[in-house]
Amino acid sequence: MLVAAAVAPCPPLLVPEVASGAAPELESLRAACLAAVRELSASEPDLIVLVGGGPEGGVWTEGGVGSFHRYGVPRVVRLPSGGVDGPELAPSLAVGAWLLEQAGVTTPTHACAVPADAPTERLLGLGGGLAELADRVGLLVLGGGSACRSVKAPGYLDDRAEGYDTEAARALGAADVAALAGLDPVVSAELQADGRAPWQVLAGAAQGAGLNGRLRYDEAPYGVGYFVASWS
Repeated sequence: MLVAAAVAPCPPLLVPEVASGAAPELESLRAACLAAVRELSASEPDLIVLVGGGPEGGVWTEGGVGSFHRYGVPRVVRLPSGGVDGPELAPSLAVGAWLLEQAGVTTPTHACAVPADAPTERLLGLGGGLAELADRVGLLVLGGGSACRSVKAPGYLDDRAEGYDTEAARALGAADVAALAGLDPVVSAELQADGRAPWQVLAGAAQGAGLNGRLRYDEAPYGVGYFVASWS
């Protein structure tokens, strides 16, 4: 069953080598993410599953390697256990693997990529299945809110973005499974909220688990909603 979860955004700028001179700008976000991952590890899960967005669905159960070469940085990361065969980790999962590495996590780890357009019911069902993979399962859920909070945001300014992010942050902080399950896929896509699909996997995994939530971070640097939360 699901015993704990950490929710974090996954911009590659979290990795200092990628951010370069801009690294200090995200130091508070980086610290919040690592604190959430360490709390997840402290719950002593038998298995951690990374869940993040990807261009297509994919699972990694025998280890996996990701890189930041696409950003001009010769940096490679790997899941804490298993081999290195198979396809490269999706970019969101590579950031997750980096967070686990930085937090010193050695728990056996699987990874799962979900497409942004995956229907809610399928995501909820996937989450329920992930929660049954071990007696004590922990999730590291990777994704962010809207990318439309300012005129300089990747998706430009959309008046709906702040309200969307306010509700998403509230739901993540309160471990409100029903609210996360109710996020509209169409509106989420229009606001470029890449967290919608991973959050709904979390909602499916947490059904009946009785977890409590705590919001660690809620800001919109670069016009993108970033939230960090811990569920236990």
